[in-house]
Amino acid sequence: MSNLKSIGQIGIPVKDINRAILFYKDLLELPLLFNMGSMAFFNCNGVRLMLSLPEKEQFENASSVLYFQVDDITASYNQLKEKGVAFIDKPHLITKMGSTEKWMARPEILSVTMG
Repeated sequence: MSNLKSIGQIGIPVKDINRAILFYKDLLELPLLFNMGSMAFFNCNGVRLMLSLPEKEQFENASSVLYFQVDDITASYNQLKEKGVAFIDKPHLITKMGSTEKWMARPEILSVTMG
């Protein structure tokens, strides 16, 4: 039996810490808990996101894919597009599970226009 309970923190390697902070703070509007040099910490509804410059070259391309839940995917999609976030696709139905539908829209993080 596992002693694991819930995710406390997700680490995400980034190449440009300042650009990443702007994306998560200004575009996604996640609360910035604190930052120090090569790291920044955000709160995502109780799960802490740690952005950091990789300590070793072998970890430069390692990453996590984050799936955020929203109340209204179309409204969230439109709000992020207005802020300059480019998307690979529009919101679309992924699956139906009983009476629940799962929708998704994938942002193209590298195409974000900032400032």
